[in-house]
Amino acid sequence: MSTLRADIIRNRAGTGAPSFPNGAVVTGVITATSFSGDGSSLSGVSGPDSVPGISTVTTSTFNQINVTGVATAATLNVTGNATVDGNLTVSGTQTIINTATLEVEDKNIGIASVSSPSNTTADGAGLTVYGGGDGDKTLKWLDSTDRWTFDGGAVEATAFYGDGSQLTNVISGVELKQGGTSVGTGITQINFASGATLTTKSAGISTITITAGIQTEAKSGGSIILDLSKQDHKVTATGITTITVSGGTEGDSHTVRIVNSGIATVGFSTYFLFPSGAAPSLPTASGTISLISFTVHRAGTTGISTQLLAGASVNFS
Repeated sequence: MSTLRADIIRNRAGTGAPSFPNGAVVTGVITATSFSGDGSSLSGVSGPDSVPGISTVTTSTFNQINVTGVATAATLNVTGNATVDGNLTVSGTQTIINTATLEVEDKNIGIASVSSPSNTTADGAGLTVYGGGDGDKTLKWLDSTDRWTFDGGAVEATAFYGDGSQLTNVISGVELKQGGTSVGTGITQINFASGATLTTKSAGISTITITAGIQTEAKSGGSIILDLSKQDHKVTATGITTITVSGGTEGDSHTVRIVNSGIATVGFSTYFLFPSGAAPSLPTASGTISLISFTVHRAGTTGISTQLLAGASVNFS
C-alpha cells in the first residue's frame, strides 16, 4: 500500500492515537491542538522558545508558525521582517528601538498615557536628547510652573510670535546707556520727553530727532567749560570766572545764560570772537542776568583753535 487516505486514525482499540515505532515522515504542515514530549527528535527545531502545545522544548526554531490562539514566549527573536496586522501591546518596563528611521503615521503622539491622567502624572513628560559631556537636552512639561521648559541649550527660531509680555531675562544685545553709564539691558520701554520728534516711516522704521539738551553749571571762580554737544547753557557764577568751550560742530548755534550769584566778574576765553573785537563787560552785581548767543565758526583740531562768532550781550537785570 503506497497511499493511506483517512479522515481519522485511531489505535486498534479505538481509544487513542496510533503509534509509529519507527517514526513518521510528514511532508506538509502539521496542525495540532497540542504537542507533548521533550521535542529532542523534532527535525529542524532549535532555539530558545516555548511554544504552546509543545512542553519542555528547550530549543526550537521554526521557519513558519501559525498560531490561532495565544502564544507565550519568554524570548522571541525575529531576524527578518515582522508584520503585525492587529494591535500590538507591550507591557514591559522598557521599549528599545535600534533603528535609523522611525516613521509614525499618526499626527499626534500621546505621552504619559495612564488610566487616570492628571497634571501630577504628566509632570516631567517630554523629550530627552542624549548629549555628551555637557549633558542631555530636554523638553519637558513641569507641573510646578505649568510651562514647557527647555534645558541643555538655547532656543533658536527664525521668528517668535506673541506679545512677549511674559518674557523674562531677555537681553536683546542692545545696552541702554545714559551719559556713558549703563542703564541696563532689561529695559522694556523708552520714553522720549519733550524735545524729541518721532516720525514713523515706511516698513516700520522710525526716525527720532532729538534737540540737544541744556547744560547747567555753577562755578565760584575758575573756568567753566561749556560742552558744545548741548545747545543751551546756563551758568551760575560767583567771583572771577572764565567761560571756555569743549567740542563743537561747525555751524551749530548756542546760547549761554549767565546768572550772577553774588558779585561776579565773568570773562571769556580767546575762542570767543565778538563784533567789537573785545569781550563785553558784563554787570557784576548779584542777581543780574546776561544772555549771549554764538555760532561755531570753526571746531578746534590739533594746532587749530576753535572760533566762536558771538553776538552782543543782552542785560536782563
